[in-house]
Amino acid sequence: MKAVWLEKHGPPENLRLVERPSPEPKPDEVLLEVQAAGLNHLDIWVRMGGARAFPLPLVPGTDVAGVVRKAGDLSRLTPGDEVVVYPCIGCNRCPACESGLEPLCTRMTFIGAHRDGGFAEFVCVPAKNCVPKPPSLTWLEAAAVPVNYVTAWHMLVARAELRPGETVLIQAAGSGVSTAAIQIAKSLGGRVIATSSTESKLAHARRLGADHVIHYRTEDVGQRALDFTGGVGCNVVFDHVGKTTYDADVKALAKGGRLVVCGTTTGAEVTLNLALLYRQSQSVLGSTLGSRGELRTILELMERRQLGRPVIDRVVGLSGVAEAHRTLESGAQTGKMVVDPRA
Repeated sequence: MKAVWLEKHGPPENLRLVERPSPEPKPDEVLLEVQAAGLNHLDIWVRMGGARAFPLPLVPGTDVAGVVRKAGDLSRLTPGDEVVVYPCIGCNRCPACESGLEPLCTRMTFIGAHRDGGFAEFVCVPAKNCVPKPPSLTWLEAAAVPVNYVTAWHMLVARAELRPGETVLIQAAGSGVSTAAIQIAKSLGGRVIATSSTESKLAHARRLGADHVIHYRTEDVGQRALDFTGGVGCNVVFDHVGKTTYDADVKALAKGGRLVVCGTTTGAEVTLNLALLYRQSQSVLGSTLGSRGELRTILELMERRQLGRPVIDRVVGLSGVAEAHRTLESGAQTGKMVVDPRA
C-alpha cells in the first residue's frame, strides 16, 4: 500500500511517500480502507518530536474515516461498514477507561501518534473505536470531525458548561477546532465573539454565526470583548493558542468566568494571578479531546442538521501531506485540511 512514512523527527521533508506492507488486523481490530484523513496540529508535534515521546518510525494521521475491509474474530463489525474512528486508545482497565474517558487514562495513546495512523491507503484500528459514519456526511466531512469537534464539544459542554445566553470568546477563528467551537457554541444558544488575524477569517467566523469579531493584530482583544459585553466580560473564553493570547483571555473574562484551554501552540508558560482568580471567582480549565460517546453525539447532531458541517479548507493527496504541514504551521488555512489517499 501507499503510505506517508516518518522515520526521523524534523522538517516536513521527512514525511516521505513510500510503499508499505498492508497491515493485518488483530482479533479485536479491523482493517480499514482509508477514504479520508484529517490533518491536526498533533501531526506537527509528532513530526517535530521534542519533549513528547512519539515512537518512530510510523504512519501519522490521527483523524480517520474509512470502510471496513477485514474484521478480527472479536469484532462486531463486518466488511463494508462505513465508520469514523475515535482516535484515543486507553488501557481498557483503569477507572477512566471503564467510565468511557480514555483521555484521562495514564497510558492513553493516539492513533497516528503512538501507532500507525490514517495517512495511508489502509490502517488497522481497534474495533471499539469505530463509530458509524452518518450517511449524509461526505468522507471528507467525516474525517474532519473527530479531533476538532470532540475537543471543542468537550471544552464547551463538559468542561466550561456553556449555557444558553452566555457569551464565549473564541480565539483564532480560522483554525479547525475554533471553527467547530463557533458552530457548537451557536447550537447551544451561546453568543460568540471570535478573533482572527485576517479579514477573510473574520468573514469566515461571521458566516458560521459569530455575533462579533475582533482583528487581533489591530485591535485590543480584551478591551473589545469588554466593549461588546458592556464591560461585563465573557462567561467563557475558548483558547488553544497559549502564551500570546493569555493576557487577553484574562482581561476578557467575566466574574465567575471559565477559561478553557486545549493547546499551547505559541508557548505554555504564563503568569497566573491567584488573587485575581479567587476574587473574581474564575476558573482555568484544561481539556484534552473528549469521549467516544461525545463523538457519537456530534455525528448524530450533524446527521439531524442540528450542528453545522465541517468546513474543509483544502484536500490533498498523500503526496501533498508535507506541503499541508507547512500550510498548517503558517496558519494560512481556514477550517480543516483533509487528506484523500485516492487523490
